Amino acid sequence: MYIHKEGYKISILSIVFAAIVTAIMFIFVRNNDWILYFSVAVCWILAFVIVRFFRMPKRELVVNENKVISSADGTIVVVEQVYESEFLKTDCIQVSTFMSPNNVHVNRYPISGKIIYTKYYDGKKLYARNPKSSFLNERTSVCIEHENGKRVLVRQIAGALARRIVCYAKEGETVKQGEEMGFIKFGSRVDLLIPIDSEIHVEIEDKVRGGQSIIATL
Repeated sequence: MYIHKEGYKISILSIVFAAIVTAIMFIFVRNNDWILYFSVAVCWILAFVIVRFFRMPKRELVVNENKVISSADGTIVVVEQVYESEFLKTDCIQVSTFMSPNNVHVNRYPISGKIIYTKYYDGKKLYARNPKSSFLNERTSVCIEHENGKRVLVRQIAGALARRIVCYAKEGETVKQGEEMGFIKFGSRVDLLIPIDSEIHVEIEDKVRGGQSIIATL
């Protein structure tokens, strides 16, 4: 396990801040032990939580050209048929994964193929489990076209705590299933818009892992 590159700066700053507060407290607060230890404990717990958020566990990725693999770690909160009006302009199966602050927040490509569409939208900070977050919140949409012609649209959605969506996708690139697509900082959601004739393998409240859990068969 290591720290993702998106977390280098904030992780170092949080550790330095905790160290400075600890030094100041031990120098100036000598006669109030409970204040000293409580303040130091809070600072280091906060630093630990921040560093842990950006953890990048080593894992063996699943690669299967006929499968749609989860783009994120988290809990399945939506499995339903919808009309995708942004780019695909057709009926799809939407599978949404809610990522709590406790989850790994790296996003991965669900299939291999060519990136044919990317777009960023500014928006609100609704709670990521809210169905309206899919089209009202800050988000980035990425569509990958498989060599067999099938298209899967991935939507990174900022949640109530999320402050930045990072997306590495560029139109025209060819990407491989399981490669890093981006990162969402501090709570979020990822929607997969999958072809309507796909076989879905997950249900609401299932726990999934990015790059490993099989969401559907194309």
